[in-house]
Amino acid sequence: MTTEKTQNNNDLKNNNGVDILDMHNYRIEHLPKREKSSFEKWLATIGIPLAILVFVLFGFVIDLSFLQNIDPASLVSGSAQAQFEDIGSQAFSRSNSFMLAIFLMAIILWITQALPNYQTSLILIIALVLTGVLPEEKAYAQLGHRVMWLNIMSFVLASMLVATGVAKRFALWFLLRFGKNAGSIFISFIVINLVLSAFISATTAKAAILLPIFMVIAAIYGARPNDGKNNFGRSIVLQNLLNINLGAGVFVTGSGANLLAAALIGGAIDGYVYFSDWLFAMFPVMVGMMFIGYILAMKVFFPLAPEERLPQIKGGMERLRQEYDKLGKMDIQEVKAVIIFISILALWATDRLHGVSATAVAFVGAIISLLPRIGIVKWNDVDIPWHLLLFSAGAYTLGAGFAITDLPSISVNAFFDNLGIGDQTAFWKLHLLLTGVMLFSALVFQSKTMRAMIFVPIAIGVASRFGFPIISLALPVAFMIEHVYVLPFNSKPAALLYETDQYSLTDAFRFGFTMMVVAYVLNIIAAETWFRYLGITPNGVFGIF
Repeated sequence: MTTEKTQNNNDLKNNNGVDILDMHNYRIEHLPKREKSSFEKWLATIGIPLAILVFVLFGFVIDLSFLQNIDPASLVSGSAQAQFEDIGSQAFSRSNSFMLAIFLMAIILWITQALPNYQTSLILIIALVLTGVLPEEKAYAQLGHRVMWLNIMSFVLASMLVATGVAKRFALWFLLRFGKNAGSIFISFIVINLVLSAFISATTAKAAILLPIFMVIAAIYGARPNDGKNNFGRSIVLQNLLNINLGAGVFVTGSGANLLAAALIGGAIDGYVYFSDWLFAMFPVMVGMMFIGYILAMKVFFPLAPEERLPQIKGGMERLRQEYDKLGKMDIQEVKAVIIFISILALWATDRLHGVSATAVAFVGAIISLLPRIGIVKWNDVDIPWHLLLFSAGAYTLGAGFAITDLPSISVNAFFDNLGIGDQTAFWKLHLLLTGVMLFSALVFQSKTMRAMIFVPIAIGVASRFGFPIISLALPVAFMIEHVYVLPFNSKPAALLYETDQYSLTDAFRFGFTMMVVAYVLNIIAAETWFRYLGITPNGVFGIF
């Protein structure tokens, strides 16, 4: 029996004959592609005809009274007021009808995945032009939005981290230095995710960097791909999925959706949401959630059996050290990358002091990294996912349509008027409603950018109607963007890590949904305490404790 057990423990091949400790076997391109479920296929089949039907109905057939009888004095947006005066009531109402029809059409196509996301964005851009909702100059100009440029420059900088190996070196070094046992390994990944989130604005890129590392560790502790699941494997993958997203929520530069939300809020307040504002508000909340997730995973959902707390492969961690040793000593390129990134982070964190935008700082960093002889990467080495940028451009164009028609505010006013809700509604009721809808909408929506585009303008409209500071409602709603870790279609990292076959949908839902509830409770507590101290929650308006 002992001989057989020793032989199994030293067997480094899984059932498919793959070396389970070879990190290259866990690269994205080597993961099996998950087949769509029958329900997903059905959604994709009905997506296009349903989108066309909805567009025709709301654009040409159904006349919604709140869009047809608009009082110019009730419009919140100055741009909408000006447009009303220029083209008249009837034309303005028609623009609102088309805006709603295009919005619903895009939502259906995005959710059903009947078309690639970027193609849906291209369709909605030209639809807004052809229906007269937006002039061509304004519609096409969204590709040059400053958030778009920040995304492009961030991908340049992230490519520098990958090309030099700095990100991988840090992750391996930290694990080898502090990952002495099962518990410390999980805590190490919390720290690693936080550090990488400060420098990498793409959650998918972070997942791609970390996946081979934590998959090898999972194999060392007995969780082998295609050979069955254990709680160590479930826990390490789902905790990393959680922390990849929560880490992005700490920083306004953590994802394009955060940046979009900050831009929408900044435009509404005629000001700016600073990097430091977002960081100070969210750092304690998200770090607290990471450690709560660690405790719940280890003690409640995926408690480790005694044998799962010990390496199942003798000398397994040595393979990680071999990977680290292959990197050799830090060369001058890596040193330059570290200096550039620390400088960028310092300038981002102090943006309120010097007033230079995050986009301008990223521009300078990207230019330096691309300079001949002085720089670190060449343009051909830069990995820019243009399909994601085109999708984002479509979302920003949708936002421009919202701004010029003022559809969110008009819809919010009509909603509350029809319900007979007066303008004296308590702040805490609005806060709980808006943040709750934003948070749990992640269960059904596929895109963080899309959720930001829908719910942040609604929060702005509600705040304006009820006379509360826009920041007090819109910013807490924006803070809910990154909670996309429950189901595979909720985010790209969720879809990617589901392919590891280390956990089931039930595992992900039980753990993920619980963490969403935790996030909701923490948001309420923060609104009454920390956010009030920071000036986000106005004094004397919450008062539910």
